[in-house]
Amino acid sequence: MPNTPNTPAINPILCPLCGQANQCAMEVELATGIKQAPCWCSQTSFAAELLDKVPPEARGKACICSVCAAAAAAA
Repeated sequence: MPNTPNTPAINPILCPLCGQANQCAMEVELATGIKQAPCWCSQTSFAAELLDKVPPEARGKACICSVCAAAAAAA
């Protein structure tokens, strides 16, 4: 879907829920070309309720940050 004035661009290095840096190792590797250890998110389970909060246009394009994941797990 192309960006329109009403559709903001998805930034894959920002959490789609809070807008803070998501520290995604896969994105760091893409940006720098430097091999990274597996991302923390690949070893974490995300509740369906949390994933449902991600805007549809950001699903599969930007990772939830560890702060949002931890807050959801504690709730």
